[in-house]
Amino acid sequence: MIQQITRGIKVSVEAKYEGSFLKDYILHYAFVYKICIENQSKDVVQLLSRHWKVIETTNRPQYINGDGVVGKKPIVRPGESHTYQSGCLLTSPIGIMSGTYIMINFSTTKKFNVEIPSFKLNVPFILN
Repeated sequence: MIQQITRGIKVSVEAKYEGSFLKDYILHYAFVYKICIENQSKDVVQLLSRHWKVIETTNRPQYINGDGVVGKKPIVRPGESHTYQSGCLLTSPIGIMSGTYIMINFSTTKKFNVEIPSFKLNVPFILN
């Protein structure tokens, strides 16, 4: 598990290889990742949007931006957490994801960035 704390918000990530399949005659590698966002600050915060950078060994970086996470904009109170699961398809067996959440602090009404730590997406048998 990879973890990082930014301004009292702890982001923990676990990634797992799920398998591969052909799509349009191209081999794709499926990964799932589970993220836990834990509020260790004293303020109520809300996740507004996400910004991902996905790097593969065979392609240029991809940038993915969107509102919330998996259709939600969770409000996380002090001492609470929000966990969700999502996935990623790569056309190479090795990749890296990293990113940023844009959050708002309800006490100050100011937006701030929370770093999502870089995590590897590796097909297990490729590295043996």
